[in-house]
Amino acid sequence: MRVATAIEALEVLADNDVIWCQSMAATPYKLLQGLAELALQRRHMTLLQLHTEHSEVLADPNLKGHLRQRAFFVGKSTRKAVNDGLADYVPMFLSEIPKLFRSGEQPLDAVLVQVSPPDAHGNCSLGISVEATRAALQVAKKVIAWVNPKMPRTHGDSFVHMSQFTRYFEAEAELPLHRQPEQDEVTQRIGQRVAELINDGDCLQMGIGAIPDATLKCLGHHKDLGIHTEMFSDGVLPLVQSGVINNSRKRKHRGRIVTTFAMGTQALYDFVDDNPQVAFLDVEYTNDTSVIRQNKQVMAINSALQVDLTGQVCADSLGTKVYSGVGGQMDFVRGASLSEGGRSVIALPATACGGQVSRISSLLSQGAGVVTTRAHVHYVVTEYGVANLRAKSLAERASELINIAAPQFREDLARAAFDDWGLDVKS
Repeated sequence: MRVATAIEALEVLADNDVIWCQSMAATPYKLLQGLAELALQRRHMTLLQLHTEHSEVLADPNLKGHLRQRAFFVGKSTRKAVNDGLADYVPMFLSEIPKLFRSGEQPLDAVLVQVSPPDAHGNCSLGISVEATRAALQVAKKVIAWVNPKMPRTHGDSFVHMSQFTRYFEAEAELPLHRQPEQDEVTQRIGQRVAELINDGDCLQMGIGAIPDATLKCLGHHKDLGIHTEMFSDGVLPLVQSGVINNSRKRKHRGRIVTTFAMGTQALYDFVDDNPQVAFLDVEYTNDTSVIRQNKQVMAINSALQVDLTGQVCADSLGTKVYSGVGGQMDFVRGASLSEGGRSVIALPATACGGQVSRISSLLSQGAGVVTTRAHVHYVVTEYGVANLRAKSLAERASELINIAAPQFREDLARAAFDDWGLDVKS
């Protein structure tokens, strides 16, 4: 049923409804703005989501008792609400969220989506973010859609027929843009070190941000690289255009970039629009280790907030304060390890707070969550070097990591290795 406004589309929502919201740069933010208004007329609704854009309005304390956010990944729009107790964080592998829906373990009453206009057959596209929304559409009783002419039409698991919409409205509005971050000397050095670990024919997984972009800028002389990733951004475009990324050596989806969402500039959205070379697939599939491992030479590149001297990786919190989420880091670290010739990298600046704090630490901060265990970590990279932790003892790991810490912290770290872990390590 077509209606004129977001509020009219949302009126089918009821008290106690559990709602999934399409996320990332495809966040149906006009529906969320309407939801903040409608929710005041409802009680005890729950909104499940990943990272959402332009959703700050849902952090309004007046929504308490009416609508509560439940985030599987925390971003700028939800971080304060989560840490203030106004919203909830659910740590979970991204690959497992669709299973929650399909199994019925997490019931869903409704799903909110932003889609492209329909084709001649009535098929709309989820565009730049499929993630767990494909699964939500298969089980939700009510589907509420914003049809936006600005949404790219993407290939893969993104199609949904208009007959599935309970209600929809049409409005043209810009998609959230994420410009490429500025490079500094630190990120450039880290990117160069990570690039030196990448071989011709590798199948890459990377995230968004300064370090992935810095790495990609150093790959211009490589050959036959592939992409099977959770997400990608603008940094891959020059390598696709030059033929460095051609996906020719992949065993799965040869010749195609595989992803579950994309986030970046308008140039990126134009690139994926009606481009059969890019497959936007269900995250239960893209992040499945049994799928990832089928490609040879998978190179998983991820980041961290803190790494302790035994190799434990914290990537979702600053102590007890939630910063982001578990996401797909472990899915790809493990999948890469199982791949023939596969490797994984955790890349991070050596310091934080203007050089006052070492991100290589003897112990993780109190309350910090371990996203990737020390048994899974292979390479750790900072601007000072590369630590190879694979098959290393605790003492060997500590030595490797101290050697890539900022020089001003190495002596203290060596002393702490003995005090905290009983490891005799020379700085």
